[in-house]
Amino acid sequence: MPSLPRPHPAALAGLGLGLALLAGASHAADLTVEVSGARSTQGSVSAALYGSADTWLKEPQKLQGARAPAAQPVTVLVFRNIPPGRYALSAFHDENGNEKVDTNVVGMPTERTGFSRDARGRMGPAAFDDAVIDVQGDMTTAITLR
Repeated sequence: MPSLPRPHPAALAGLGLGLALLAGASHAADLTVEVSGARSTQGSVSAALYGSADTWLKEPQKLQGARAPAAQPVTVLVFRNIPPGRYALSAFHDENGNEKVDTNVVGMPTERTGFSRDARGRMGPAAFDDAVIDVQGDMTTAITLR
């Protein structure tokens, strides 16, 4: 019986690299966020995904944003193709549709807001580390607006 030819080492290396890239791409996750606590079905619910304490709550530095019409009892938002890692989410109910969190004269939000892990801040927003979730694959998390 004749023996099969051996593949060239460079071909094996290329195949290994291709498989590694394919495996890396398949690890991207979809993060489903169930947001409850909207006061009404007026306006929309918006959320932002952040990847570090340095970028936390800095709008231009969010990794992804999502928005959907406000629903009762839960508004569902989906962040797609998230690489494995540690992330934190902020969310708010934009009742009047002006695409920002409205505040009173002392800077406190007048629209409901919330954070992943239902983290709360003291005299301000929650800290990144208090809101961190570990995304390693497709998952669902919940945020309650207050």
